[in-house]
Amino acid sequence: MAPDPDLAVDRLRLKRRLLVWRVTAVAAFVVALVAAGSHSLFPAGGVVQRDHLVRLRITGVIGADNRKQLELIDQATTGTSVRGMILVVDSPGGSVSGGEALHDAIARFAARKPVVVSMGGVAASAGYMISVPGRRLFAAQSTLTGSIGVIMEAPDVSGLLDHLGVKVDQLVSGPMKGQPSVVQPLSSDGRQMLQGVVADLFDQFVTMVAQGRHLPVERVRALADGRPYTGRQALALGLVDQIGTEADAKAWLIQTQHLSEAIPVTDLRVRSARPWLRRAIGGILGLILDDEWTGSVLSQGVALDGAVAIWKP
Repeated sequence: MAPDPDLAVDRLRLKRRLLVWRVTAVAAFVVALVAAGSHSLFPAGGVVQRDHLVRLRITGVIGADNRKQLELIDQATTGTSVRGMILVVDSPGGSVSGGEALHDAIARFAARKPVVVSMGGVAASAGYMISVPGRRLFAAQSTLTGSIGVIMEAPDVSGLLDHLGVKVDQLVSGPMKGQPSVVQPLSSDGRQMLQGVVADLFDQFVTMVAQGRHLPVERVRALADGRPYTGRQALALGLVDQIGTEADAKAWLIQTQHLSEAIPVTDLRVRSARPWLRRAIGGILGLILDDEWTGSVLSQGVALDGAVAIWKP
């Protein structure tokens, strides 16, 4: 028997309606997940009422945009139940502006509540910058720290362009506007100007260390030729206070603040649903739409500004 055309049209219409409802449900589910998993100070998004410590982990290259971390630090600063911070640093440094912003946020916290620092394998350059507001700095004997300095780099491919017979005209509003340029060599005036920028950023770095470590500026400047120091060397030079682990740092904080050894520690981090959200969305769309989920969702990168404070082995 031939199929009924009206019945076929009705079925097609129902399938389309069902597809619209399924897509709407998936969209609502995704929005709820993103809202719930974007970032929060405490595990379930609520405030921990009882006394506790917060632990801030800074790992990898420090980017220029760390606004969410700064918000969480400021929340902890004003949180009445937060008794102190364990700052765990394992970073070679990174953006000067990102390091400065983290340093200032940690310093605001340290002005009201104690901060103890535990350095991992490396806590150098901007990684050291963010550590100096701490009341006591712990490092392993093999930790690489220090590397107090600023670097600015710009590639120059003008020689290659000349070899290829390519010429680039550059129109600028002033002689310093095009400095540095990837297509033209750095002029002597441009080099002097940029060296002045680096020197000023370096002075700011030295001042941070001198204030945080309670050392004379000239003493810090003598140590700040860009070289890294091991934990043992840094201890002898006054750049750190003690050789020890994160457990030692926590024990020191508990003892000096007369806290209970059972005091809970809450990780102060940007909480994101992204890793499992990607898999969940892929699975749901595969089941509902019978389609393969490809590509990446909500990818994240590290942005660095022009001048960086980073240890480069």
